[in-house]
Amino acid sequence: MFEQGLLEWNGWQVLAYLLVMTHISIVSITVYLHRAMAHRALDLHPALAHFFRFWCWFTMATITIEWVSVHRKHHAKCETDEDPHSPVKKGLKTVLLGGAELYKTEASNQETKDRYGKGCPDDWLEKNLYQKHRLLGIFILLAINILIMGPIGITVWALQMLWQPIHAAGIINGVGHAIGYRNFECADASRNISPIGIWIGGEELHNNHHTYPNSAKLSVNKWEFDIGWGYISLFKKLGLAKNIRRGPVVHVDENKTELDLDSVLAAANNRFQIMAKFYRNVIKPVVREQKQENKSVPVFKRAKKLLRRDEEQLSDKYKKQLAELVEYDEMMEKIYLMKQELLAVWKKRSASRDELFKAMQAWCQEAERSGIRALEEFAESLKQYSTKMA
Repeated sequence: MFEQGLLEWNGWQVLAYLLVMTHISIVSITVYLHRAMAHRALDLHPALAHFFRFWCWFTMATITIEWVSVHRKHHAKCETDEDPHSPVKKGLKTVLLGGAELYKTEASNQETKDRYGKGCPDDWLEKNLYQKHRLLGIFILLAINILIMGPIGITVWALQMLWQPIHAAGIINGVGHAIGYRNFECADASRNISPIGIWIGGEELHNNHHTYPNSAKLSVNKWEFDIGWGYISLFKKLGLAKNIRRGPVVHVDENKTELDLDSVLAAANNRFQIMAKFYRNVIKPVVREQKQENKSVPVFKRAKKLLRRDEEQLSDKYKKQLAELVEYDEMMEKIYLMKQELLAVWKKRSASRDELFKAMQAWCQEAERSGIRALEEFAESLKQYSTKMA
């Protein structure tokens, strides 16, 4: 009896237990620690929030303030020397294999917790149980595993202990900044690992998250799936989640034909989607047309990638290729300059509304005079943006 534990489970039942338990842990991380606590993208019912807080302690020895403060610092210092776990600065191998140690080192930094841990639980349980006896929970879990499964429970427990370091500290913080696709050219190297976010709770959509960190929903395209958002939607229906924030929603009024302040404010609010649209509707078709006319010219080989990426994210090799491209082809140079000028418009958001409007108006006028049809049509489409539903 002891060999199989009290429940005498077979191999499939043991596996099901492992997957269910670790999935609840992933949901606790993505919904509670990440979206609700670190980014304040939603408010959870106190009972549900405390269940997740307990679960993080019980199954992962994770303390809310430590996780939250390290993550907030990652966003504040992303891809700099102060980033706790940037593969750009520390190397992908280091983050993949040593992500847990990087997290542990930063989590022990009291300055990080003081500066980035605002709003985290600070009640009696937090002080006298979770933080004071941080390892108690996981050893209770070990005892329970052995009791119900026998010796195999030790192996299951070891896998439970590795689940967060491998997936959250390693894959998300490492692969999520090195390998995958990008919907948006935000200022860091974040990437979407997979369009289907189930295994790691939706955190696979990492580029989307870094673009709109305060959005509770991580998917942005119809073909992307975020299971974490599915749980949040369920919690909302059950009255367990409220004040749910999402990224900017684009409204288009096809009756608008003139650029006005409403158009400009809506465009600035949706600047990341607009830059993605600029790539789809201007860069891609213009590069495709020019490549047809210059089939044997090497500088066009990576033209779409070179023109799309933020120049700061390009290596010296690719910066050189970009310089060669814009020097060789006048139209490529025009598209590149118009992209840079549009990026400069967004920087006017912190200035007066009048200054922002004039900058966008000047950009649209230049696009309309460019003689490049894709640019002209793109400028016309900006006039239809609105902060209100049509």
